[in-house]
Amino acid sequence: MMGKILVTGAAGFLGGRTAKHFAGLNAGSVIASSRRAGRANELEESGCTFVPGDLTDPKFCDFVTKDVQTIIHCAALSSPFGPYEQFYQANYVATKQLLDAGKKNGVGKFIFISTPSIYFNYNDRFGVKEDDPLPQKMVNAYAATKLLAEQYVLEHHSHDIHTIALRPRAIIGAEDTVIFPRVLEAYHRGRLKIVGSGNNVCDMTCVSNVILAIKCALKAGEANYGEAYNITDGNPVDFWQAVNYALKALDLEPVEQSVPGFLANAAAFVFEKKAMILKEKKEPVLTRYGVGILSQNFTLDITKAVTRLQYQPQMNTFEGINEYISWHLRQA
Repeated sequence: MMGKILVTGAAGFLGGRTAKHFAGLNAGSVIASSRRAGRANELEESGCTFVPGDLTDPKFCDFVTKDVQTIIHCAALSSPFGPYEQFYQANYVATKQLLDAGKKNGVGKFIFISTPSIYFNYNDRFGVKEDDPLPQKMVNAYAATKLLAEQYVLEHHSHDIHTIALRPRAIIGAEDTVIFPRVLEAYHRGRLKIVGSGNNVCDMTCVSNVILAIKCALKAGEANYGEAYNITDGNPVDFWQAVNYALKALDLEPVEQSVPGFLANAAAFVFEKKAMILKEKKEPVLTRYGVGILSQNFTLDITKAVTRLQYQPQMNTFEGINEYISWHLRQA
């Protein structure tokens, strides 16, 4: 029993899966919160209490954290492009106000879902550790504001409220609204091409493994709080092999056409400049961050989570892809 649990971002992928998981465990009453009410019925039927609201409103943060013992903060504005102020409000201000309200109302544990996007520097990276030097400039507003939020969360760890940050890499699985939906959209529009050599490896993380990491964090002793932890499936995969595996499972032709990395980067630069000059609200067709994800090696070292949180991934990446495919086909 963990008392009352608040899960933010419950209308999203990770938040929704997390809220429903803890509700199913009868671990305590689960409040599922989001600005969007589109999944309210689904969350209520799973045993959660859905409470809509905006975390940038301090009065709502005070209200929703009353009598809560544990906060699992999944809510975020996640996109590779957009006005900085929107990300600052959604990612930093909302986190600060939620944590401040939690401290005021006696919340005991605060689990913050951070991001390994803060490591991205347009170069191949292998086995990145939590304490490796960060780039002098973040790749985008999302990474910059998530880093600010993480720093605030960890700086406010105390005997009164234990805070911890998890950095899961590329979350996949049933209900995914980001990774494979983007891949499939690009594929069906004829825009999905292998960028660069096509031999790049990366880490992904099944959503069930992220939830497992959250549970490990909740069980961890106080000495393990106040820090950040990389979370992945533990075994990097060939990115394009994984993409084509998913396409084959959907009876789609594999991606074989390729484009040189420098051409893709040049195109992305033009698309981004155009979007900024015209102040477009819609994300460009291609971003330099997106090109990097498609073409560069990017793996994380999870030794710290394994040794200090006793985190042991239970599902491999291809099982996570299978889970997504099965769910995707049921939605058709």
